Amino acid sequence: MVWRDRKVNGNGTERQYRVIRNKRGDKLIMNSDMPVKAQPFKHQIQAFKFVMNKFKNSSGVALLIEMGCGKSLISVAVAGKLFNEEKIKNILIVCPLSICGVWQEEFLKFSDFDYKLKILKGTSEKKAEVLSSLIGRVLQVAVINYESVWRLESQVKIWNPDMIICDESHKIKNHNILASKFLHKLGEKTKYKLILTGTAITNKAIDIFSQYKFLDPNIFGKNFYTFRNHYFDMTGYGQHVPVLKESMKDEIKKKIHSIAFVAKKSDCLDLPQVTEIVRKVDLEPCALKIYKALVKESFVQLKKMEISTTNILTKILRLSQLTGGFLSGDNEKRICKISTAKLKALEDIIDGVTESGKKLVIMARFLPEIDAIKKLLVKKNLDFSILTGNVKNREEQIKKFQNDKNTLVFLGQIASAGLGITLVASSTMVFYSLDYSMSNFEQAKARIHRTGQLEPCTYIYLIASNTIDEKILKALKNKLDLAKSLTDEYKSGRSPYEI
Repeated sequence: MVWRDRKVNGNGTERQYRVIRNKRGDKLIMNSDMPVKAQPFKHQIQAFKFVMNKFKNSSGVALLIEMGCGKSLISVAVAGKLFNEEKIKNILIVCPLSICGVWQEEFLKFSDFDYKLKILKGTSEKKAEVLSSLIGRVLQVAVINYESVWRLESQVKIWNPDMIICDESHKIKNHNILASKFLHKLGEKTKYKLILTGTAITNKAIDIFSQYKFLDPNIFGKNFYTFRNHYFDMTGYGQHVPVLKESMKDEIKKKIHSIAFVAKKSDCLDLPQVTEIVRKVDLEPCALKIYKALVKESFVQLKKMEISTTNILTKILRLSQLTGGFLSGDNEKRICKISTAKLKALEDIIDGVTESGKKLVIMARFLPEIDAIKKLLVKKNLDFSILTGNVKNREEQIKKFQNDKNTLVFLGQIASAGLGITLVASSTMVFYSLDYSMSNFEQAKARIHRTGQLEPCTYIYLIASNTIDEKILKALKNKLDLAKSLTDEYKSGRSPYEI
């Protein structure tokens, strides 16, 4: 399989051609026509064509594509195509706070067209100011989180987006929350709309109403109770539990799929065996201030010590603890909570994976992190298995995750859960934090990528931006000796703790 590019029209954009061979060895050419600096997979090309074709007659399309299958590349390509055809000028991307920065990285990585992108953050006044500055001849892209978008109702309406992308759209599954209500109103006046989610919404079909009301209210109507009464029976104590009527299953599925492109990892045969996603997280200003002070303090103390890998790594240990949200005080038994940035990012990932009925493996290094994640899972009423150095019933915990369909999460401490166990019930693993050991890192990854795994695997790394996390991940991925590389930095006159 090879790729060829050629210039078209003279506007600087490239049209990509995918060359494949059939069983007889004949060359078959697929023109993706996607303005991206990448080599799209077959399912991405199909999704792109599906969206562009639907946009001829419909204002909204759903990309129901599992994590790791490349929803963002498809979205960037669609945006670029519509812009090149002079159909849009302004795009509003609404997503969870933890992945606003991801869109900045994805546009930078994939876009093969001119654009200007701003993440709306800070006070409401600051967000409004940045939004109003997004004008010009190139495609204007504003990224904002669900919790903020409705607060800028008047400013967003004035800015008047031609296209709205709702990423992790299950965040608006409740029709009566403020973000949903605002997006429903805004969607009525917006020419093009996309929702992106890896959640198999047919598992909880009641959740489809609000998302599709945003996309196209002609499909399921505008009234939630009319929709609910038509498709569901109310059961349970007090008749509060909606159950999809057996006679309505085919009809609702047909309507959902009328404007939806669906892709699961198990069906995307062109996907690589392993996909790695770096999810960068911004520490809160207060936490970042503490982190920078600790970096400075660590370097000053290091100058007074004998230079050794042990001394350098000991200082890094505290920095790593802080990026995970915790820091030990003068009394080592006293643990202070410094940040919840990674925990909030993890919560978004948990929601996206488990709401589709899929299983998730979470790996973390430090026990305070494990305890915080455990509390989050309990709060979300999710069944989970856990494996740390303190857990005695290891086999029971593993069997529970592997065999119990209701146990959706496995929470493991890297040093304890990285050897001798099989977790192939999941094909997605999140590293909340990282061990410095290359052996531990590779062994932990191998828990899901081994014999018995039926799907391509996805690894997600939660990395605090501009912190030691970035150096650690770089060393692990490039199979470098972290201690040696940091020692060499120090000997060359640089702080091993600075990015």
